[in-house]
Amino acid sequence: MDSAPEGVDPNVPNVARMYDYYLDGKDNFAADREAAERIMKIFPVTKDAARENRAFLRRAVREVVAGGVRQIIDLGAGLPTQGNTHEIAPEARVVYVDYDPVVCTHGRALLARGENVDFLQADARKPEELLERLGEMVDLGQPVAFMMLAILHFIPDGDAYDIVGTLRDASAPGSHLIISHAIDAKPDTTPQAIEVYNQATAGLNLRTHAEIVRFFDGYELLEPGLVFPKDWRPDGEETYGGGTAIGYAGVGRKP
Repeated sequence: MDSAPEGVDPNVPNVARMYDYYLDGKDNFAADREAAERIMKIFPVTKDAARENRAFLRRAVREVVAGGVRQIIDLGAGLPTQGNTHEIAPEARVVYVDYDPVVCTHGRALLARGENVDFLQADARKPEELLERLGEMVDLGQPVAFMMLAILHFIPDGDAYDIVGTLRDASAPGSHLIISHAIDAKPDTTPQAIEVYNQATAGLNLRTHAEIVRFFDGYELLEPGLVFPKDWRPDGEETYGGGTAIGYAGVGRKP
């Protein structure tokens, strides 16, 4: 990107634009690229892990649609890239949500907007306000899928569990929760990564397997449970370098 919208500081690394860089996107600034390169020196598998996360997204979306869900809320959606949710599930109503104005501006410009897809600028850390606005776009009396891929590790413990619980309680039976979450994969160098993100728009809050499973309280965790993204119902369509186990992923269904 050549210039930043008003109110956006291009000198502060942004976690969504850093992720865009991991995926070889072009919607990022020099500060984002520099921070992302620092992370990739600490975790050389970061790019492969980002791609595995996107492949998990595609498989999970297909699963919830096969289960009858026709409303998908992609929280912390980030910048559009290949294989977006509405492209995987054209029969579903898809609402992308992000609080970042750059993300939303680019999202609205790049996505084919229609009656089944929209981009909402809102903050998932304020779930009551979010639900009120979503109520104008989806029918919360019918099943929805809340997607929270690679965002909960940017939210502190108390807030993160409260957010997920509020969304769960507001959703109808048959609704789904889709999560991917980073872990402390290299304790000897993780503090360096945390320091990079502390200088960006959101700090890291890494959790254990048991702590991530807690997000599925009130849901039935679908097989194979909470596993590395590449191991969640692999279909053989996409494989990456291997050894990218720096996070877990899972899908739950509200009974």
